[in-house]
Amino acid sequence: MSKDSMTNTLIVTIGLCLLCSLIISTAAVSLRPLQEQNHIRELNYSILQVAGIYRRGVAVETLMKHIEVRMVDLERGTYVDFPPAAGFDMVEAARTADWGRALDKQQDIAGIGFVPRYAKIYLVHENNRLHKIVLPVYGYGLWSTLYGFIALEPDANTVYTLQFYQHGETPGLGGRVDDPKWRALWHGKKIYATGTAPRLSVVKVPPSKSDPDFVYKVDGLSGATLTSLGVAHMIKFWFGKLGYRKFLEKQFYAVATK
Repeated sequence: MSKDSMTNTLIVTIGLCLLCSLIISTAAVSLRPLQEQNHIRELNYSILQVAGIYRRGVAVETLMKHIEVRMVDLERGTYVDFPPAAGFDMVEAARTADWGRALDKQQDIAGIGFVPRYAKIYLVHENNRLHKIVLPVYGYGLWSTLYGFIALEPDANTVYTLQFYQHGETPGLGGRVDDPKWRALWHGKKIYATGTAPRLSVVKVPPSKSDPDFVYKVDGLSGATLTSLGVAHMIKFWFGKLGYRKFLEKQFYAVATK
């Protein structure tokens, strides 16, 4: 049989494809533990940043010792020991029958489809006292789901800052959710006033300091109305009755005392 025959060509092509597939599969499997470690490290880095305790030159693992990781039952507003916090992904858990449930259109103002029954939250301690409460949040913007953390002061009602670690919004427009200047606008804002519904919102017109609701308003991103609206809906959802409201009320009295 000629070496240049169609059969030989197909055999060589198929062999190369199988060899390449084997190499890629082997690399993917062998690198998965390293990828998972890097993902956890990046999340921890974001948590330290949003909590304001990241220090250049200090190991992430060392700084994480100041943080207590707890699991919360969102429906009851209580701490739980199960499911275990290690390896728990609330986004993935939300899609399972045991650990989450689907949202109807009226409930799903954040555009996330499913809500978890449990959340992994972070309590930052300094000198044996509560320093910050870090809560994971996510919601749909213009082009993507934005994933991030919001850090609260110990009163569980005052925002320290908001930070996203993953999104696909338009660079220079909605992507400015990463802009430190915009993130700084969240510092000191209040979530709840009277009642149980979150008051904090993202607005189109820059709020005046003379506005009695100034402390509940964050100026939106210019030219990125839908991204800003997505962030506003995300805050409303996660601090409403399907999110952290019952937990904050029960554990920190943030709502009940307002």
